[in-house]
Amino acid sequence: MTPTVSAGLPIREYILVALISAAVTFLLTGLIRRFAIKAGAIATPRARDVHVIPIPRMGGLAMYLGVLGGMALAHQLPALRRAFEYSFDPVGVLLGGGVIVLIGALDDRFELDAWTKLAGQVMCAGILVIFGVQWNTFWVPWGGNEEVLGSVLQLDNNQGGLLAVLLVVVMVNAMNFVDGLDGLAGGLGFIAAAATCAFSLGLLATSGGDVGSYPPALIAATLAGACLGFLPHNFQPAKIFMGDSGSMMIGLMLAAASTSASGKINYLTFSPSDTLALMSPLLVVAAVLFLPLLDLMLAVIRRTRRGESPFAADKMHLHHRLLEIGHSQRRAVLLIYLWAGLLAFGAVSVTLFDSTIVFWLVAAGLLLAALISAVPRLKSRNQQGVP
Repeated sequence: MTPTVSAGLPIREYILVALISAAVTFLLTGLIRRFAIKAGAIATPRARDVHVIPIPRMGGLAMYLGVLGGMALAHQLPALRRAFEYSFDPVGVLLGGGVIVLIGALDDRFELDAWTKLAGQVMCAGILVIFGVQWNTFWVPWGGNEEVLGSVLQLDNNQGGLLAVLLVVVMVNAMNFVDGLDGLAGGLGFIAAAATCAFSLGLLATSGGDVGSYPPALIAATLAGACLGFLPHNFQPAKIFMGDSGSMMIGLMLAAASTSASGKINYLTFSPSDTLALMSPLLVVAAVLFLPLLDLMLAVIRRTRRGESPFAADKMHLHHRLLEIGHSQRRAVLLIYLWAGLLAFGAVSVTLFDSTIVFWLVAAGLLLAALISAVPRLKSRNQQGVP
């Protein structure tokens, strides 16, 4: 008897792993907060900061322990153990994530310079590549014919590894840059990880149980759980910050999950004329990472035009702009959640449901989000126009 697709999808197991990661993170964050205070890892208010009182950081340690707990449980579950048996991706993420959390914790305490952190990020990305987290195939929109749109590039180990290192470094810094309001990075990490997990489960269903889809779903599920468990301590008003130890870990794990999910897809399972299916891996990666990457790109352009270092700090990030036009901290964070959720889950939904319906629903959601984002500015203009 052939099992059905629904019976073969270990959705309950992934949810359990995410909940365990969340519980471990939630329970350990209080202990890490005490440790951070004793260690002197305190974020004192600076000119570019939004918080006005000293707050301990280093919350990324608790998040990493949550990921570790979720991974340990997954290894004991027969339905998820194949993520470890057929791939070294989870082990690479644990090792690379552990090193980057250590680097981030040192920065949380001693304020490392930008180049030292960059060298550490490249090293951690290299650890992922050594354990096989890299791109094997890459779809491009050229090189096709009348019946086939685009072509698939087969990357060698050097090319695939270099692409993976580049994505890791970019994502780590993007999440670091976006971590400017209470609960912002944690919420974005949860949304992006949950969307990546849903995409991986979709691949698992359509591929008939391909073992290659187990590792990215596991990486994303544990990260989503860790972010969810940390949010009660970090949402405004925050009791602890995740610090660079947390934001860099989120960036690394998102890049690893995206690479593991999209970089090893067998495009031969898609119809050559199915344009959406061919584009879906890159579409999902782009949508999931869009807001952090947009903020990073704008920051680099803005700072280099002023003749400053791309790593120089300022108060012109997307969340700062929302505060400037009149949104409160909580509303600004929730609005960015809304934008990120619409883009990420919209892209994933396109790969699972009727694309026309999804397109109109996402378009309506984006229009609503744009109107809500502009409300304070519109109110201000109306008040100025009243005699």
